This record gives sequence, C-alpha cells and structure tokens, in this order.
Amino acid sequence: MTGKKDLLAVLDFYLVTDSGLSKKGTLSDVQEAVAAGCRIVQYREKNKSTKEMVAEASQIKSICGADAIFLVNDRIDVALAVDADGVHIGQEDMPIDIARAILGADKIIGLTVHNISEAIEAERSGADYVGLSPIFDTATKSDAGTGIGTERIKDVKNAINIPVVAIGGINKQNCRSVIENGADSLVAISAVVCSDDVKRETQELIAVIKSASGRIC
Repeated sequence: MTGKKDLLAVLDFYLVTDSGLSKKGTLSDVQEAVAAGCRIVQYREKNKSTKEMVAEASQIKSICGADAIFLVNDRIDVALAVDADGVHIGQEDMPIDIARAILGADKIIGLTVHNISEAIEAERSGADYVGLSPIFDTATKSDAGTGIGTERIKDVKNAINIPVVAIGGINKQNCRSVIENGADSLVAISAVVCSDDVKRETQELIAVIKSASGRIC
C-alpha cells in the first residue's frame, strides 16, 4: 500500500515497533498486527546497525505488502534503501523541507508534535500528519515528558487540517477517550508488543477505535 491518498483511509490503530519491549520479536509483531487489520506500521529501531535495520525493514515491507502503509522512524536512509512509503520524524530530526527534498513529493512524512504551535508549523512545513505526544504519562520513551491529556487533542485537531495520531501511555482502557476527543488514529506500544497475543490485542483496539469513532466495524 502506497501513497498519501491511502493515509486517511487506514488511520485507526497505528503500530509502532519496539524490539526492546517485544515478547515475540518485531517481525512477529508486524505479522500479527497486519493480520489483525492494522493498516499502518512504523518501524522504530534504536539498537541495531544500519545493515541490520535495512534487512529487517525490507522484511517488514514485504509483510505489509498491499495491506499496510510502511513508515520508518527517523532513518531516512533506511526508508530510501527499502523504498518505504515514508518516514516519521521528531522535532530534533531533519527539517521537513529537507526530508521532503530527499524523499520526494509522493512519500508520507509524519512529525511528532507536543502542542498547537508545533502542529501548525508541521502542517505549514508540509507534514502529512502529526503524532501528538504524549497524551498520558509513558515509560516507553524516556524523554517523552508529562502527559498532556485528551482535551489537548481537540485543541490541536481544531487548529490543523491534517490527521492527528495520538501516542503516549494509551491502552484499551483509555483509548476510547482519545478517539472521542478527536484523534484520527492512535499508537499503543506497550499494550500491544508486550502482550502474549499481539493479534488479539490489535483486533480489540481496532474494535474500540471503530466504535468510538462511529466507523463501521
């Protein structure tokens, strides 16, 4: 699955990989999540060599195939090497205009934001979606900061015209409020990759998201 035209259509549960937390391994997590209906996958890896990342990213791209959009976190070189559908970058990473010049107009670029001003600037700079973080306190990312709460989702959503993906401390118990407050999609890393059954957890999250958003299951 490729192209920006597909982005809104696939936004419900968004898988971000984490090899440090995963019980079964990144490839298994992606296989189970995609089989469960996940339609957007971000490969986030901080502990492997570039060679290892390219090899693993290539395998993830094959798993995603025509079923899921495949993005790479931070590493534009890895995304280019495997012809991923795009990248997700942070506030301290490569500027969007440079990333866009390297990747081309057709690739998806997501940017992490923490407030309204960053979200507005992300849209102005050409981001295709924003990852709003952290919604709740989280131990998954040590530098994530204090949770901003679900009410801030509404504020950001009302300020921009691109999709908002919520991330940070989200699980089945609180994900309904995240969607009800305006998020187009959400990430729940620990709740999924730390589980014994990634496929089941993904299916259950997707069901709650669709119910909360009024989408047809």
